[in-house]
Amino acid sequence: MPADFNGRWEMESNDNLENYLKALDVEFPIRKIAPHLRPAKIISQDGDNFVIKTQSTFKTFELTFTIGVEKEEFTKGFDNRSIKTVVNWEGDKLVATQNGEKANRGWKHWIEGDKLHLEMTCEDVVCHQVFKRKE
Repeated sequence: MPADFNGRWEMESNDNLENYLKALDVEFPIRKIAPHLRPAKIISQDGDNFVIKTQSTFKTFELTFTIGVEKEEFTKGFDNRSIKTVVNWEGDKLVATQNGEKANRGWKHWIEGDKLHLEMTCEDVVCHQVFKRKE
């Protein structure tokens, strides 16, 4: 059975976010503000259906997906691109592949103990964030 991601997770660490945002061509002001935010992730998992809300004092993003189902999305308020995303299980990891203008774009979520890890990639840049379970 895949991992249970349900719950509220609060950020503990954020490594290389500014360079990741730069690789996505995110605007300068957002690249400077975002690394200082400490967002929370609220994850609702019902079988293979997910809702992930990332909340901060600056913005809130909501991502919904079903495992194995490709979805077109527009990354409004982030890098403002149209991409096609599909999320699959790789063992206990959620692995998203995002196809669009940027190469090697995607993310991985996995749990170790009471920590939620998020690794985001774009081209040759990797950002690693760690969240601690709060609920």
